[in-house]
Amino acid sequence: MLPTPCHVIGDVHLGVASPDSERRLLRHLRHLPESARSLVIMGDLFDFWFAWDYAMPRTGYRVLAALADLHDAGVPVLWIGGNHDCWGGEALHKETGAEYTLDPWRGQIGAWDTLLAHGDGLREVEDAPYRRLRTVLRHPWSIAAYSWLHPDFASRVALKSSHTSRKGRARDGGAGLLQVGTRALEANDGPRLVVHGHSHVPTLTPAGRGVYGNAGAWYLDHQLLVIADASIARCQVDVDGTVLQLEELPRPV
Repeated sequence: MLPTPCHVIGDVHLGVASPDSERRLLRHLRHLPESARSLVIMGDLFDFWFAWDYAMPRTGYRVLAALADLHDAGVPVLWIGGNHDCWGGEALHKETGAEYTLDPWRGQIGAWDTLLAHGDGLREVEDAPYRRLRTVLRHPWSIAAYSWLHPDFASRVALKSSHTSRKGRARDGGAGLLQVGTRALEANDGPRLVVHGHSHVPTLTPAGRGVYGNAGAWYLDHQLLVIADASIARCQVDVDGTVLQLEELPRPV
């Protein structure tokens, strides 16, 4: 169980995000204990991450340190791995103390029965080719082979090949993931809140028997979801760090 208020961010894409985006995130993380009791990262915090045995990507090290500080301050961090930061969950957990998982997460966030998933590969038809590719990329043999590449060369290759999966918004405007979430929310034993990332489309809407949310892409909009026991809100972090509420929905009874 994660305590509320819980802040949910996603798709920061450190490495291609602007310096302003990273500064806003750092400021928000450093002041987060003043307004939240837990944090959820919906994947793709990095545009590329890989855990070598004796090296780590330099990008985002200040953000990792801020996450470790949150853990030390007693603020639990749940990290749902995405398609850009899926290689190195154990290292990320050891460095930050965050609970890291590549699987969908089902549990309580305060009073909300919640299902969290990054969203890559969930659309049944459109994502079928990607699911086959993902099986190869995440196979232990592929990971072992990639680990032998020099980190500088490997990082350049990964960043050049990743631009298509981070470019702008989903072509369907997030409709495909909304359908996936709605099906889960319509099930008799389904959750009351489903949250995805990946589409880069900020969303907060009633669906099925509950609420569907997507924090969007931090590097594009600097938005987040704020989950309280009685409601969930979509918010935006201003340039001075002020959190502005854009919309709010009550928790279904």
